[in-house]
Amino acid sequence: MTATLRDVVDVLDRLYPPATAQSWDQVGLVTGDPEQPIERILLALDPTLAVIDEARELHADLLVTHHPLLLRGIHSVATTSAKGASVTGLVVGDIALYVAHTNADVAATGVCEALAAAAGLEDTRPLAVVEDQPLGRVGRLASPTTLGAFATTLYAVLPPAAGGLRVSGPADAPVETVAVLGGAGDDQFDAVRASGADVYVTADLRHHPALEAREEARGGAPYLIDAGHWSSEAVWLTTLRDALGAALRVDIDISTVRTDPWTFTVGAENLGGTA
Repeated sequence: MTATLRDVVDVLDRLYPPATAQSWDQVGLVTGDPEQPIERILLALDPTLAVIDEARELHADLLVTHHPLLLRGIHSVATTSAKGASVTGLVVGDIALYVAHTNADVAATGVCEALAAAAGLEDTRPLAVVEDQPLGRVGRLASPTTLGAFATTLYAVLPPAAGGLRVSGPADAPVETVAVLGGAGDDQFDAVRASGADVYVTADLRHHPALEAREEARGGAPYLIDAGHWSSEAVWLTTLRDALGAALRVDIDISTVRTDPWTFTVGAENLGGTA
């Protein structure tokens, strides 16, 4: 029996309850008729124009993304803007859009768990509790290693991005306990210090918060790894595919469009020793 959009939304809402999203967030069904049939789903991190084109080419009936298309209010959906062209592309293509954002960050089959698994963490626990939800994860590696070796291993398992990984700390520093938070995470340094983590893996680390965090560490732990927003979250799409596949009889594809906005780097240098 063909699944309806309502059936798929019910599964997504169970996996990523909208009530667990942070208060400022916009999640759930964005476009689509709950009664429309769903035979093919495309998963992506961002609902960009290229991703929507890919969904149309694949004849996908539903696009599920992590990042919202309409997080802030808009007053026009004319195709003269990218947002308007995106909404029009979805509606004209008869493609539903569902968003699981901060509710997917905190879920057991969510972004932070996927990043923790990719990093090889065991016995994970929440890094922090934000709006009554467990944000980020802290765990231990199966065996101690060095910061350089850990960063190299992490780079190999994350989706590749032009920026690679930025690391703060000596390459030979010992690492065993790791904190992770997919996406932007420089507002959780207090929680990272309290966790006892040797290194913090997150993204979008700004100059001043990162510098202050390293100053507070006096050159020691916690060290920092900026894995990039896209890479640190795109690792979740495989987990999402498996979770949906276990509950639904539909075709599920992961987008081949790399929505990381960065395409290349110039002059990147290792200024802290070999990894």
